[in-house]
Amino acid sequence: MPRVQRSPVVLIGDVVSSRQSKDRRGLHRALEAALSDTNARVEHVEPLEITVGDEFQGIYPHLGAALDAALRTRLALRPEAESRYGLGRGTTTTLDKDRGIKDGPAWWAAREAIVEVERTAGRAALGHVHTAYRLAEGEDDDSGTALAVEAALHCQDHMVGSLSERSGRLLKGLLDGMTQRELAVAEDITPSAVSQRVRADGLAVIMRCHDLLKDLP
Repeated sequence: MPRVQRSPVVLIGDVVSSRQSKDRRGLHRALEAALSDTNARVEHVEPLEITVGDEFQGIYPHLGAALDAALRTRLALRPEAESRYGLGRGTTTTLDKDRGIKDGPAWWAAREAIVEVERTAGRAALGHVHTAYRLAEGEDDDSGTALAVEAALHCQDHMVGSLSERSGRLLKGLLDGMTQRELAVAEDITPSAVSQRVRADGLAVIMRCHDLLKDLP
């Protein structure tokens, strides 16, 4: 079936506690590499680019692509740093193309979302929440998709935030299309050990959640 035409989705992200990093240059290089990897793998209207400090932004043709980009970028940055994401659906306007100044309801909604992420993560019980989605005023959501996505993101974020460094790498490899045997070689462990982590750490559940979310219009 053809994808339903909807307003684009803006993604705003930033690196958590980046000023506390002892290697700011190294962190900046890691961020550049993570964004480059995501841009090569996810369809976009405008690629993810660093704006000010350790904040970055991009525009996606549909919600699924923006969610895909957020998860991939978060995993690519771990364990060097954690990152958070605000997604907003609505119209966008470019005020100054040369200077990259954007405006419009989608940007306001994405900014509202990332502020909400920071506020929510400040609660100890919700510390792993790193992604939020908001609709701009006037955007229809008769089916309640926004609330369903928010619920799924809370669960996905908690699972990802609870992963060890190795399990995080395995999850990224699975997202990139690697087989469990290839991951075993890369990690210098047995295929059985990979399979056990996929089951015990819920990697298959995260993958299933991701597969469902990335097809959202």
